[in-house]
Parts: sequence; structure tokens; C-alpha cells
Amino acid sequence: MADVSEKSSGPALLAGLGLFIAFETVAFYGLQFLTSGLGEANQNQPENTIVSNWVKTMVFFVAHLTLVIAAMLVLSNRLPRRYRSQMMGWFYLAVLMSFVLIIPLFETTD
Repeated sequence: MADVSEKSSGPALLAGLGLFIAFETVAFYGLQFLTSGLGEANQNQPENTIVSNWVKTMVFFVAHLTLVIAAMLVLSNRLPRRYRSQMMGWFYLAVLMSFVLIIPLFETTD
């Protein structure tokens, strides 16, 4: 008999969404604290250069991707088989969030 994977139920998808939002919130504020010493606080000053802000952006981006990949590796071994079908969707959404979270990273004041 072929291995038939079960579809995730509605409550399982809502739980996944809630955990995803919690993970992204904790990751953003943790990485914001980690990168708070990098970059320029005032983006509109006359001698502002792109170099320090580029460093802050790349540190944030690489650290976020590291967290996302580590979380995916841990969860792919810990989750029951019926919930693993959600993993790649949340992973791709987290990679997109890496780009989106850079905007509020520079909007907030240090």
C-alpha cells in the first residue's frame, strides 16, 4: 500500500501560524537587539554612508536565515509526520520575511 500522507487540519494550520508569528516576533526583536550597535540611527544626516547600514542589514539577514534553517532542521526531526507537510510552506514564508523585516529594522530608532 502506498504511503498516503494526511492533510493538516485547520486547527493544526492555525497552530502553525501562531507559532510562526511567535517565532518571527522573537527573532526580530532578538536580532534587532543584536544589531543595535551597527548602522546609523539617523538615516537623514548629510554624511550618512551606506557601508554601516549595509553591514547591519547583512548581519541581520544572515542571522535570520541561520535561525530559520536551524529551526527547520530541529522541527523536521521533532514534528510528527502528519504535520511535516507544513514545514516547507512556513520555511519559504520565513525566507520572504527576512527581506520584509529589514524595513522595520531601520524604521525603529536605536
